[in-house]
Amino acid sequence: MSSTIWTRENVASEILAGAHLVVFQDHLLRIPLKWFDQHPGGTLCIQHFVGRDATDEIESYHPDHVLELVRRYQVGKVVLPWRPLVPPVMSGWVRTNSNVWYNEAGAIRNSSSPQILLVQKSPDATDTPSREVLEPGSSILSAEDQAQHSAAYKVLHKRIRDSGLYNTRYLAGYGPDALRYALLASLSFYAYHRAWFLTSAAFLGLLWQQLAFLAHDLGHVSVTHNWTIDRILGIVVADCIGGVSISWWVDDHNVHHLVPNHPSHDPTIEHLPFLAISPAFFDSLWSSHYKRTLHFDKFAKFFVQVQHRLFYIVLALARFNLYASSYPFLARKVFDPKRTRGGHWAWWLEVLGIGLFWCWYGRVLVNCGSWKISLAYLLASHVFASPVHVQIVLSHFSMSTADLGPTESFADRQLRTTTDVICDESLGWIHGGLHLQVTHHLFPRLPRHNLKAASLLVKEFAAEQGLVYAEFGWINGQKDVLGVLKSVADQVKLIGTVANIEAKDVIDRKLGSGVEVDKKA
Repeated sequence: MSSTIWTRENVASEILAGAHLVVFQDHLLRIPLKWFDQHPGGTLCIQHFVGRDATDEIESYHPDHVLELVRRYQVGKVVLPWRPLVPPVMSGWVRTNSNVWYNEAGAIRNSSSPQILLVQKSPDATDTPSREVLEPGSSILSAEDQAQHSAAYKVLHKRIRDSGLYNTRYLAGYGPDALRYALLASLSFYAYHRAWFLTSAAFLGLLWQQLAFLAHDLGHVSVTHNWTIDRILGIVVADCIGGVSISWWVDDHNVHHLVPNHPSHDPTIEHLPFLAISPAFFDSLWSSHYKRTLHFDKFAKFFVQVQHRLFYIVLALARFNLYASSYPFLARKVFDPKRTRGGHWAWWLEVLGIGLFWCWYGRVLVNCGSWKISLAYLLASHVFASPVHVQIVLSHFSMSTADLGPTESFADRQLRTTTDVICDESLGWIHGGLHLQVTHHLFPRLPRHNLKAASLLVKEFAAEQGLVYAEFGWINGQKDVLGVLKSVADQVKLIGTVANIEAKDVIDRKLGSGVEVDKKA
């Protein structure tokens, strides 16, 4: 390990030369391309912290034995507190497989604000990023306050570990869950053989809804805490039983945790053309995750204007979008020599799992007796699985979508963009325990059956640090989300009204001056 002290300018120069440098504690890590491509959490998770202090994020996402391995990438040390740089990906710059710079998107920046939004790049984009690209804009945050919150978070994390809350409660936690899964599966099976097809579909959908929470835990490696075992179990639950790729979900979900509610980077709020939770989407933003422009075209404008009315219909069919997202993800890996991160075996198991899903589920549909009943079964089973989507968006859609820059601490960012759903303890299983989203976002590897106990410590932390721990009831949460959707819809209508008035004014002026106007144009 090198003890060389790196300055901020040294780090910036190396990043511009193509290095992936990340600050961890007081160590400077150089992430080699081999590990960069094989990182189980995905490449974007690393890209979003190039040039930044990622200590809290790394410690919250990795067990102790991995933290020891991380130090082998140390190339020097830095003086703390570290003044962060802007990761190139946040400004639309990435390294290609041949390790050269590629400008994938243009950046909308304001020198008086740290917010950076990505849009489709211009044809005359430069070939390499400049030094200014790495410099954040003015921030409204106090660096001293953020450092204090980060230090307090580390103390909180130690309390969580010392309390034994990382220990999985297999019998008390997953025991009742397993009985619930078995009951729902049995009821669906029994109803199907009695030809009560819609009843069977309802119970199957509810089974998928409940299993989504188990798949979530396995994706976070919070069940056995062994990546290989949890990934195999995840493939059984998500791919074989649910028909959704677990590796796609992990790739998508980890980015969401690290840059929650960022319009250009968080895939879980990028739902154009059907939904937009911020006027920022009116600019046809570029998604660094999906690698495409989220066009705010006529189609999107039409749907966004009525999104608060179509909200539940869109979410009722959201499971189909999981298929549409995860299958292309697996297909793209056909030509990737590394396949899914973790090895070839994981990719092949997923392909086999998806195939098994469509074999058994396809047989269920075919044996319904008629295409009408089969279609009804298909829709009913997917609709009854949709409450999980409603619950997830409740925790984020009404929260801030502002980008406060790389200075913001991990704890501040999670508390600002996430809220809990208040729920009676006896009904917590309906939400899978994930109504405690604030605590989950601060400690993503924490077994969800321990979130309740951990949330009490988190609330103490928030109160001591003067931070807001947001929470609302189920009904009020629905109202807040619908209010946000309606507010954005109203702004679309207002823009359309203003545009029509301006167009009419131009036509009137031309007619008044005797200029011929083509009214079809």
